[in-house]
Amino acid sequence: MADRPVILWFRRNLRLADHPALDAAAATGAPIIPAYILDDETAAPWRLGAASRWWLTGSLRALDAALRDRGSWLVLRQGEAVTTLVVLAQDVGAQAVYFTRGYEPHAPRQETALHDALEEEGIGCRRFGGRLLREPETVANRSGEPFKVFTPFYKACLAQEPAPSPLRAPQRLAALAGWPQSEALEDWRLEPAHPDWAGQMRAFWTRGEEGAKERLRRFIDEALAEYGADRDRPDLNGTSRMSPHLAFGEISPRQIRHAIEAAAERTPELERGADAYLRELYWREFSYHLLFHWPDLPERPFRPAFKNLPWRNSADDLRAWQEGRTGYPIVDAGMRQLRAIGWMHNRVRMIAASLLTKHLLIPWRCGEDWFWDTLVDADLANNSASWQWVAGSGADAAPYFRVFNPMLQGRTFDPEGSYARRWVPELAEMPAEHIHAPWEAPESVLRKAGVALGVNYPFPIVTHEQGRERALKAYEAVKSAGRGGD
Repeated sequence: MADRPVILWFRRNLRLADHPALDAAAATGAPIIPAYILDDETAAPWRLGAASRWWLTGSLRALDAALRDRGSWLVLRQGEAVTTLVVLAQDVGAQAVYFTRGYEPHAPRQETALHDALEEEGIGCRRFGGRLLREPETVANRSGEPFKVFTPFYKACLAQEPAPSPLRAPQRLAALAGWPQSEALEDWRLEPAHPDWAGQMRAFWTRGEEGAKERLRRFIDEALAEYGADRDRPDLNGTSRMSPHLAFGEISPRQIRHAIEAAAERTPELERGADAYLRELYWREFSYHLLFHWPDLPERPFRPAFKNLPWRNSADDLRAWQEGRTGYPIVDAGMRQLRAIGWMHNRVRMIAASLLTKHLLIPWRCGEDWFWDTLVDADLANNSASWQWVAGSGADAAPYFRVFNPMLQGRTFDPEGSYARRWVPELAEMPAEHIHAPWEAPESVLRKAGVALGVNYPFPIVTHEQGRERALKAYEAVKSAGRGGD
């Protein structure tokens, strides 16, 4: 069967290194047909958002270029994945389809359907890991149940045998003599045109596997040593910004862990930062653990009592939050950063999410949907688990009565106001002592800074005291029902 090709179905694993399915396919000695299927139908309602579609385009271009360097290239098809793959396999006389498993709610059904459809045609089907350090089925508590709290989950992961070293990318790939037809990436129109809102994204990000490797190298060289101290500071270059590369599988968590640990072994001064960063990598694992075991996580509160929370529906307030017009500089800076580069600093994500779900009492699903459309690192597991965590309804969540004070958060994590000034230029001349609460500044300070509250920068959409009181009253409704609370 060595002359019959193997189809390698790329999903959210758009890389050649540390790719177990690719490694196994290459080991057969058969020609390999790399394929990517754009399947919006099966992924609904979580089809890729606008920012993710922009990222996908660059990632696919980079993957195709890497394949061509190895004597192969990427076949693109659009449609329902199972049907499309079966037709492709029949057309090329494939012996098997190899792929990396998914963890999204639709993935198990899709993978089973693919296996069954291929089996009917006498075509093999092999599934591999590769997106996580630990497969969800392999981590359980003493009762054999999935974890609901991060710390014991983390300890259980660390107690397991270390993951093997990452796999190398193949140098050459055997190609088929008669290559199947491919659609043109440009015809999919995944990138914005009129208007083209991705200009700053292109300047900020380098999509693709090589871009992921370079960003990781820079992080290790420039920020890993102080990561534990600087990761909460949006005004500093203290984070890795690896999240979109991980989300699209341009690099594996195993590659990242291996590189971080190797760097710390070479340079002991990096050890503390490395430990802090690897803990965050396991937070990602925990999110996938939750999504896999509770597939309704993106749509329903993990803690059922929160279905009784009396949320508000205010289109005006939601729009002001989305556009960075809340009157809280740290929040507005984050929301504008998101619109500009498709990414927001994690500490600011928490502050912005708290304002939406606590101060404004707008459902977390509204924030989840907005982030899904605007983040280049939109990831169903991380997005849903994180929103529920901030809203208080999730696993191991912050207590609902913990309501972030946006002024205090700004002063603590952006003490000089440089982050706020960068993304909220109306406040560029505000002194640090007043920038995170401009409405408290003397009129002379506002006038000198060119800030006219209510004219070129808004008053707070709700005061912190009013928002906190409203949130706590809503939480009392949940507790009084006798079905929740901390």
